[in-house]
Amino acid sequence: MILSSQGLAAWLAEQDVALALTTYQAGRLFFIGRKADGGLRAHERMIEHCQGLWTDGDTLWTSSRSILWRFANDMREEARTKRGADRRFVPREGRVTGALDIHDIAVGDIGGGGTGPIFVNTAFNCLATISETASFRPLWRPPFISTLVSEDRCHLNGLAMDGARPAFVTAVSRSDVADGWRDRRRDGGVVVDVASGEIVASGLSMPHSPRLHEGRLWLLNSGRGELGWVDRESGVFTAVAFCPGYARGLAFVGSHAVIGLSRPRRNQTFEGLELDERLAAADAAARCGLLIVDIEQGRAVEWLRFQNTIDELYDVAVLSGVAQAEAVGFLGEAIQQAVTVEADGAGAPGGGRAH
Repeated sequence: MILSSQGLAAWLAEQDVALALTTYQAGRLFFIGRKADGGLRAHERMIEHCQGLWTDGDTLWTSSRSILWRFANDMREEARTKRGADRRFVPREGRVTGALDIHDIAVGDIGGGGTGPIFVNTAFNCLATISETASFRPLWRPPFISTLVSEDRCHLNGLAMDGARPAFVTAVSRSDVADGWRDRRRDGGVVVDVASGEIVASGLSMPHSPRLHEGRLWLLNSGRGELGWVDRESGVFTAVAFCPGYARGLAFVGSHAVIGLSRPRRNQTFEGLELDERLAAADAAARCGLLIVDIEQGRAVEWLRFQNTIDELYDVAVLSGVAQAEAVGFLGEAIQQAVTVEADGAGAPGGGRAH
């Protein structure tokens, strides 16, 4: 069951956006949009251990337990599905990576003049891209990681892009031993400059989802339930808003931040964080859903909550100029009939597509 603030559908219409989100605990890719009658519509597809998410509105990348998936929109500009969606994402490519625990995903410069997916390979503590012959091709790793090995030493998780260039990453610690990050969850978190390898900010608690927006480096200080920004000169983190849940997944729509919230599991990953203390002080329980924050005023303006089944989100993304979106599943009649023809070798959305 999904609950939302009364103004969420109107906010989506005013901003002319739809939202996408992933939940790895329940293995789903969700789209939240608005119907013609002004109501909300939620659409979902099952993708095992779905985490990282990137989209420009026509291409969508998301990760699963062992496959990196690329979806492509096959809708003509004025076309709609039977349910009224103006985007329909069809799976076009699945790259078998094995269990890399892929977190944030972006698309940018992968070297050699090429452009492609860049993802946080958390298991191997590095940034990576796809390979034609192997599970992945490493692109970069933090200077404090001494070797490329599948040990999740620092829990590298977040990636901020500056155009086509990976600019900053977040990690839960600077640990260089297997699973060492778990011992530094309260205050070991860092932001690292990819170009220089230098630590930009430290003392954070399980930071996630760094994003560059209007010249500022924003992130979620998840262990303390904070949305805020980092002064890149001083390294000072300024909290802007409290998030009533374990915050992961951050996207921006103008002066609004869209934040994913989770109900943290009661295990060694989430127990003992300051977030618990702050929730107790506010007489509140952690929630799972979306929080939309006015970053100029530091207050929540809209929200969405999953009441059951869904407990943990990982990533969120904004689909600009979209009312509602759907994705075609991997089995069944819909994918059998998802046959289109590329026009003039261009493959641009809206060009010569057959349905």
